[in-house]
Amino acid sequence: MAGQANGEHAAASPSPQKLSLFALTMMVVGGMVGAGIFSLPRTFAGATGPIGAIIAWLIAGTGMYMLARVFQALAERKPDLDAGVFAYAKAGFGDYPGFLSAFGYWIGSCIGNVSYWVLIKSTLGAFFPVFGDGNTAAAIIVASIGIWLFHFMILRGTQQAAVINSIVTVAKVVPILVFILILFFAFKLDLFSYNLYGGDLTEGVFEQVRATMFVTVFVFLGIEGASVYSRFAKKRAHVGRATILGFVIVTSLMVLVTLLPYAVLQRADIAGMRQPSMAQVLEAVVGHWGAVFISVGLLVSVLGAYLAWSLICAEVLFTAAKTKDMPAVFAHENANKVPSTALWATNIVIQLIVITTYWSRDAFALMLNLTSAMALIPFLFVAAYGLMLTRRGETYEVRPEERRRDLIIAAIATIYTIFLLYAGGLKFIVLSAVLYAPGTALYFWARREQGKPVFTGVSEWGIFIVATIGAVVGIWWLATGYITI
Repeated sequence: MAGQANGEHAAASPSPQKLSLFALTMMVVGGMVGAGIFSLPRTFAGATGPIGAIIAWLIAGTGMYMLARVFQALAERKPDLDAGVFAYAKAGFGDYPGFLSAFGYWIGSCIGNVSYWVLIKSTLGAFFPVFGDGNTAAAIIVASIGIWLFHFMILRGTQQAAVINSIVTVAKVVPILVFILILFFAFKLDLFSYNLYGGDLTEGVFEQVRATMFVTVFVFLGIEGASVYSRFAKKRAHVGRATILGFVIVTSLMVLVTLLPYAVLQRADIAGMRQPSMAQVLEAVVGHWGAVFISVGLLVSVLGAYLAWSLICAEVLFTAAKTKDMPAVFAHENANKVPSTALWATNIVIQLIVITTYWSRDAFALMLNLTSAMALIPFLFVAAYGLMLTRRGETYEVRPEERRRDLIIAAIATIYTIFLLYAGGLKFIVLSAVLYAPGTALYFWARREQGKPVFTGVSEWGIFIVATIGAVVGIWWLATGYITI
């Protein structure tokens, strides 16, 4: 913005765009408050009651808070690693794990963006049956138009998109607050008590909680948004503060949206609702206008989240190319300093995945779970790198009294991400491998550009072999119908 005062020279070569603490926080909140929060009532009610939900949020909240604190500590102690999520995997574990972290985070974010389009069309499907559950031919055509409209808007500049994101983030929180307020006044203690342990659910509380874990990963995605955009921060300290502020705001909203429906409807009724279930819950309490009101809020919210994640997707691919972890072609910027080649690649992938949803039985649930599975590997690398630093005492020559605290935080974050991989089950780990193994072709391309050997050391070969075996197993299971999508 400041560069505009310098006339023609600025137009030809814009100065780096810097984001304030508020803008960074809005990137975190904007990334986290998207499709997931509007689907929470049905998703949780299908698995558990209030007791299980409270336990799930305690585990998820604690684990994700610890992960947020690891991001904060790394942002402060390793300011040179400003490429975000995957930079920590590379610094701690080598080039190939760094690539896998970048690729997994990028492709997972693309899949998450597809879930936004599915939910938008499913929301419209409640009023216009031609859109069905978000994966009809008409839904795919309209989603495709939307993908490319956003694409060309973002090409005009990151700063412009970040400002729009801040406005949209504030606007979309309003319907959620109204939903919470109305359900507070409609609260029925006897109904809440009946639903407490899940009503007629036969599974134990542990299994109920386990069934919700992947959902909590999906709704917490975006917690690292400030870290991804750390190179744009006005002050390095703002990265960590924005992460924690965004976490507190969004967690409070998500817990209330999950628990309050149990006080106005029976669990089984909530579990049987179509998505977005928040709209159906409010309709049951106040009438049809409630569904319309939430649906409009959802459309604003999801489009805002899609904008935030489109920026993050392109930024991850661009930064990975700048650090030579991806082919150099993705490091190209246009005159507006937008990573245009990375943006084109991102939206082509999103377009292809949107088309495949036509053959999916429950496209939204599949996209939600697969996004979560792909994000867990990068998150595990971040937590493990934080643990590695504290165990070595690296960077703790400054403020050494923080080392013990940070060690405990990083250890809990690492255990939490490993637990999530277990909770998600083998199906999604194998499906992740189906994407990770072929994605290694980009790593091969990047290494050949630099004249370097593709793999260095036994460990990198081992990781590649495991990923390849997982991919073969996944394709075989899909082909034989052992797992379905």
